Amino acid sequence: MGEFRDAMLMELELKGYSPTTKKIYLENVKAFVRYYNQPPDQLGDEDIRRYLYYLYTEKQSSYSAVNIAYNALRLFYSSVLRRTWDIKKLPRPRGKKRLPVVLDTSEVKRLFEAVINLKYRVIFMTIYSAGLRLSEAAHLRVKDIDSKRMQIRIDQGKGNKDRYAMLSHSLIKVLREYWKYYRPSIWLFPGRSLEQPIGTSSIQKMFRQAKKRAGISKPASVHTLRHSFATHLLEQGVDVFRIQKLLGHSNLNTTRIYVHIQNQGLKELVNPLDYLLSS
Repeated sequence: MGEFRDAMLMELELKGYSPTTKKIYLENVKAFVRYYNQPPDQLGDEDIRRYLYYLYTEKQSSYSAVNIAYNALRLFYSSVLRRTWDIKKLPRPRGKKRLPVVLDTSEVKRLFEAVINLKYRVIFMTIYSAGLRLSEAAHLRVKDIDSKRMQIRIDQGKGNKDRYAMLSHSLIKVLREYWKYYRPSIWLFPGRSLEQPIGTSSIQKMFRQAKKRAGISKPASVHTLRHSFATHLLEQGVDVFRIQKLLGHSNLNTTRIYVHIQNQGLKELVNPLDYLLSS
């Protein structure tokens, strides 16, 4: 796999994939080769089909995991081995369309209050107030906070794109309190080593603990704070195009999903059952 790995890595770097994506794609191709214990250039379409089917059935991988494996193998065979990728023989997996979980404003407040550690409370508040992805928040630098322009610079977010996010006046106050206590110099949220950013796994762990303390039963994750940010803005009447830019979505359809979640106007409607029983 050595020479193929080097060729795959070169292709990923030339295409500008993020370090995380490069690692995941390489691991997926490696897992595919290990499954058959044969050189990848000796494996064909039917082998790929059987492997994807194995991921679905025996391993019971999620749609997202199978889709990533599909993308990694497609890149490897089409770009590295220069083979034709026949979509009819190798159709892309179709996942179930699910609406994201969203916390209401009272639940978000309870979650913040349930976080004992100041650093993690500020991290969660930053993610929610700016609609950040977990990795984006973890890799914020002190210089990315622009209090004069009330913006947060997101350096090389998903898709290797820079963007600016909202900076809340309330968050500024909390960040100043946090800075006086921790005195970060490079990374806004450093890990055990001040020269490295905080690990995403520790943020996820603290979120689960805070959710439990707050008595939130919804299947929420750190990413739910980003979903909640977008939904709450939409419920305030903010234009979906502006939300798209704040979230850094390339496709407006990705942002439009929040239209199906928002509760704006629903509370004012009279449910037919209520109308029936009250008449």
